[in-house]
Amino acid sequence: MRHARRRVVRRVTQLAAVGGLLLGGTMVTTAVASEPPDPTVGVPYSAKPGTGMGSDLVSRLGTSRTAGSWVDSSGRPVVAVTDEKAAAEVKRAGAQAKMVPRSMSDLKSATSALRSAPRVSGTSWSLDYQNNQVVVRGDSTVSSSDWSRLTEVADGIGGFVRMERTEGTFTTRINGAEPILSTAGRCSAGFNVTDGKTDYILTAGHCGPDGSVWFSDDRGRDQVGTSLKGSFPGDDYSLVKYDSGNAGKGAEVVAVGEGEGVRITGVADAEVGKKIFRSGSTSGLREGEVTALNATVNYPEGTVTGLIETNVCAEPGDSGGPMFADGIALGLTSGGSGDCAAGGTTFFQPVTKALTELGVKLIVAKQAGGTAPAPSASGAASPGSSAPVTGEDVAGLLTRLTDPRNVGPGMLVIAGSLLALVATRWIRSEQDRKAYRQYYSATWG
Repeated sequence: MRHARRRVVRRVTQLAAVGGLLLGGTMVTTAVASEPPDPTVGVPYSAKPGTGMGSDLVSRLGTSRTAGSWVDSSGRPVVAVTDEKAAAEVKRAGAQAKMVPRSMSDLKSATSALRSAPRVSGTSWSLDYQNNQVVVRGDSTVSSSDWSRLTEVADGIGGFVRMERTEGTFTTRINGAEPILSTAGRCSAGFNVTDGKTDYILTAGHCGPDGSVWFSDDRGRDQVGTSLKGSFPGDDYSLVKYDSGNAGKGAEVVAVGEGEGVRITGVADAEVGKKIFRSGSTSGLREGEVTALNATVNYPEGTVTGLIETNVCAEPGDSGGPMFADGIALGLTSGGSGDCAAGGTTFFQPVTKALTELGVKLIVAKQAGGTAPAPSASGAASPGSSAPVTGEDVAGLLTRLTDPRNVGPGMLVIAGSLLALVATRWIRSEQDRKAYRQYYSATWG
């Protein structure tokens, strides 16, 4: 009777172990085949460009009563105003007001006068909201005679035009997130966009004329797409139509190096004082701050206006790459001076204008409720939520295999079942060995 009970216990244990192996295997298979816990599938939708409190107040009060806005070091919005009534409205809205002598209309009038002067390659100008000035810069290629003539123009405008010489040269950064190459040069993919039927890469216009064919390798074997609907000079954006018509999985992710990426969740206009990030295949992920808006740059190839000025660095090959903060798309790398060893100035094409002019929508990560989050009101910022550059790779699979929330439970079940099988097998062997000894010891005795 006792031996019969033992056989039943062993048989039940063996069946439970086999069942555990089957269950664990099913759990592992399901976890490996399923999507990661945090999906990275991009869903195209038209996210309304976000604006901060300062920008909203400037828009509401008008250009004759304000002179721009920015974010101070504590993250509080500041609005430059020209009268006490406007200052009171700004304070009631919860922002800080700064009285200035010149309005936005005055500042833009100064830039119009500069634009009307003979063009000098290697110069730029932008609106310095914080100091209520227009800043004119000349790089190392500007001759002393050209600089003197431009200084005379500035003096005729008024004392609020500040003249500065800068090292290096203002050049487009052709030659970045992911590199794309053509006979026109090497550039960076910016953001993925769609018109609802076909997907495109949004990148810099100076990267190549319409009809340029782009590849993902330097041997011209892996064709990506063809440029169309670009604008340069004047603006600096263009579309590269995917040959397949589809951006594929992970279209809402921009690369930041070493196989990592950042999910893009919306689009907004840049704000002065805002911390930002830029990515390019030449120099990787870099951070800086927006220093001015509505900048004009006189590149050797032509003049581009309406740019975002920053103190983040960039190098050749970074052109067209994305600028973002908190997962919000802000700009496309256009050009600048300096490098990432010594630092410099980099200009960006605003994404909002490019989307409007091209009639396309940003492909972004779907959020709860179907809307994109508003950009952070604070001066501090992060690049955004991390994601793999491609939808599934070996590293991602290994991560999920070692994640106790996913494959881990199944592996534990399998391990426990194997131990149970080994244990029952060992117990059975020991019992058979004892029985064998008892039988022959009695026979020999």
